[in-house]
Amino acid sequence: MAKILVTPRSLTKGGDPTLDLLRKAGYEVVFCTPGKSPDEAELARLLPGCVGWLAGVEKITDAVLAKAPALLAISRNGTGVDSIDLEACKRRGIPVLRAEGANARGVAELTLGLALALLRSIPFSDARMKAGGWERRQGAELEEKTLGVIGTGKIGKLVARFGLAVGMNVVGADRYPDAALSKTPGFRYAPVAELLAESDIVTLHCPHEPGAKPLVDAAALVSMKKGAYLVNTARSGLVDADAVLQSLADGRLAGYAADAYDTEPPAAHPLFAHERVITTPHVGAYTAESVARATRAAVDNLLAALGKGA
Repeated sequence: MAKILVTPRSLTKGGDPTLDLLRKAGYEVVFCTPGKSPDEAELARLLPGCVGWLAGVEKITDAVLAKAPALLAISRNGTGVDSIDLEACKRRGIPVLRAEGANARGVAELTLGLALALLRSIPFSDARMKAGGWERRQGAELEEKTLGVIGTGKIGKLVARFGLAVGMNVVGADRYPDAALSKTPGFRYAPVAELLAESDIVTLHCPHEPGAKPLVDAAALVSMKKGAYLVNTARSGLVDADAVLQSLADGRLAGYAADAYDTEPPAAHPLFAHERVITTPHVGAYTAESVARATRAAVDNLLAALGKGA
């Protein structure tokens, strides 16, 4: 029986009823270690005999693909593919499929939540109360603030609309501006430099090419409005962590929130321990609704690629 490997952490702990569609199509479903991203050694053990791969965020290198001579398709339960050697997949004739937009709402809602938590110092207040203290920080409201959204794809577009809904002015930056969004009252497109200079909150929703320099580096941080906040639920490579730490120390950046890291769990860095930094363990797409949408899209894409779709 041909096999399909399932590696997303959201699916390996207890499976998902949607995976039964793979079994009904005649495939054996195999899992990596529950709740953990597999390393190269585990993938080398599991991939032989697999014709399909429902993949998570683990690294998929040419060396890994060499262990899967029968592999016909890789289907991501999300949209990011920067952990996959796309050139190696192309050379081997293996299509890489994406669950476009399936997790957009989950990530967008987390982005809004992180922005609110930064402006109202919610983690700080909670920690002080639990320690028996009573220490307050004055917060700020979202209304009439400027929200800068870098990347206005499905996630960024939702974040922009959330900002507009609470009375913010929204500035977007994108290589390919969305025509409908650009006509929305309260929203406008601008160059990244202008967005950084004007925004009270900057949120990142764009890809990052491996090896490219960070979009938000020391120079970008210096150009930002003093007292601004930065939220990164996209890719860790977009941000220079050392420069963010220095900007917090200088008092230019008021706070930073991250849900994206180079490795998971991330290596220790003093930035993550800073009291004006909020970190979450890559939970943007980890909602019941997003997981269900992404799993169904990934399964449907995989079955279609294998010639077993409806």
